[in-house]
Amino acid sequence: MQAEILVIEDEESINDLICMNLEAVGYHTTPFFDGNAVSEHLRKNSSYNLALLDVMLPGKDGFELLPELKEAKIPVIYLTAKGDLGSKIKGLKAGAEDYLVKPFEMLELLVRIEKVLLRNKGLEDYIRIRDVEIFPQQRIVKRRGQEIPFKPMEFDCLLLLAKYKNIALSREEMLNTLWGVDFEGETRTIDVHVGRIRKKLDFQDVIKTVPRIGYRLEG
Repeated sequence: MQAEILVIEDEESINDLICMNLEAVGYHTTPFFDGNAVSEHLRKNSSYNLALLDVMLPGKDGFELLPELKEAKIPVIYLTAKGDLGSKIKGLKAGAEDYLVKPFEMLELLVRIEKVLLRNKGLEDYIRIRDVEIFPQQRIVKRRGQEIPFKPMEFDCLLLLAKYKNIALSREEMLNTLWGVDFEGETRTIDVHVGRIRKKLDFQDVIKTVPRIGYRLEG
């Protein structure tokens, strides 16, 4: 079962955007726009793997909600415009897993979510794309039950596309995520790896080329 995520953000457009992107990669989301409503909801249902929490909310604010979420054993990532050092320290010392200041890139949020879910065992053991299963911990790829050999960089590239399926990733984002901002290679490196992945898994119609941007894996 995929992770269940609370999205607690009072600006409807931001809440909708976050939920849309999380649903696109396979997470299940429950949006809230008011701190008091979250508090009431937690008395009846606390079966969530993660909460994305704004600080400035109507009713109870994000700092007031944190102890209730911790009591319910729900890890918290703050998503907030309050970027001052005092607020960051307050949130992290109180027990938040992470603190991300608006505006932020969606890929960065997805990476941080993944890290928190891994720490708290909120992720499935494998990712399924059609007849292919990807096992991140063992670094194994199977198609119809048969293991397909992958070189390390090919596996990392496939895993990145699979984790963030249905989202267009630029070649630059993929390079920076896979090899770091100091990587001196060209973006064509990504094209080579994607070509090999498509051939090995017969994924020509699964990994789409996004013109002038990069690639999107459709799961």
